[in-house]
Amino acid sequence: MVGNVNAEESVADERSDLPESPLDGHGETFTVELPTTGERRDEPVAPQEPEQLAGSPDAPDEDVAVAGIGTAHERTAPAPARYLTPDELHWAAETVEAISTAFASRVVGQTRLQETLLVALLTGGHVLLESVPGLAKTTAAQTIAQAVGGRFHRIQCTPDLLPSDIVGTQVYNQHSGTFETQLGPVHANFVLLDEINRSSAKTQSAMLEAMQERQTSIGDKSYALPDPFLVLATQNPIEQGGTYPLPEAQMDRFMLKDVLDYPSPAEEAEVLRRIDSGIFATPADPVVSVADVKRLQALVSRVYVDPAIVNYIVGIGYVTRHPRDYIEPRLAGYVDFGASPRASIAFTSAARARALVDGRNHVVPDDVKALTHRVLRHRVTLGFEAAADEVAVESIIDAMVGGIRTP
Repeated sequence: MVGNVNAEESVADERSDLPESPLDGHGETFTVELPTTGERRDEPVAPQEPEQLAGSPDAPDEDVAVAGIGTAHERTAPAPARYLTPDELHWAAETVEAISTAFASRVVGQTRLQETLLVALLTGGHVLLESVPGLAKTTAAQTIAQAVGGRFHRIQCTPDLLPSDIVGTQVYNQHSGTFETQLGPVHANFVLLDEINRSSAKTQSAMLEAMQERQTSIGDKSYALPDPFLVLATQNPIEQGGTYPLPEAQMDRFMLKDVLDYPSPAEEAEVLRRIDSGIFATPADPVVSVADVKRLQALVSRVYVDPAIVNYIVGIGYVTRHPRDYIEPRLAGYVDFGASPRASIAFTSAARARALVDGRNHVVPDDVKALTHRVLRHRVTLGFEAAADEVAVESIIDAMVGGIRTP
């Protein structure tokens, strides 16, 4: 069966400062068997040259991944996309480098956050950032918006914040005797929801339509949001008094969740030097345009994903939903719910973007591995026993993904 895999290596931890968890499966190996109605097929190797890619003139027309999981590929496989040319890759590399340089000129360190925001920018996905106050979350969001010349709005969430304060409302004009629509701050390219868990559930729900449908409804009319549109939400993990935990439905709308850590002493000293130099006194000039961002997003959709990588991604999602069959019972008992299919969609889109940021026209397994924590930590739901035993969700994710053979 496609999807029969054995544990050969563990997923690399995204945060090198995390202590090694004792809940690592004790070195056992596990086998993942995805349900299939087809025959066994050999998984292809990730391509190195465009002429070796599926869909090329010399490649078979059969979609191995789709057929391998028992789905009729004739009904689901799209026409092969045109592969990225060397000129397109060169332009994308220069554009991404310009954005990265602008980001690094104002934000010290935080290399993983930089990658997270670049991936979100190239895919149009939303990001949930979690950290203690003062770790440059707002600065990072504002910097990435200034770098591409997009409109940036910051919304400070409080318990008395109303949905109309975000999406807008209708105001009565006494001179004309009519109601006029005033759009809210969510109508911007980059929207920072600071401390989103301090707003009420009703206010949080106002963002669901904006994040998923890319529009807002005011009265009997719908208003399209700007393109590109990116939501960056933050929450403080150390102060929970007077907060409203985000419902699972809204958490699932965030493509990635990143957890920030304190800077090193050298990085903190560099922050002080940059403040003294006055670098934050004036806004930065754009280095690329919004049109360039749209072109980058179009290029990301054409980055090649091999069927073996697709099976790898699907296998990860399947294991999160059936942990008792693949990891030891003690660890599986902590899991209440696994990741939805949105996780597989997020993996695929984010891996494509990471490959393009790295200057490649195809996804490699390391792209998926590097994203496992950010894609799954807010989608794998643990029970209260995990909190009582102080078991981090990253430890459970590593145990799950560590049992899947790298294609």
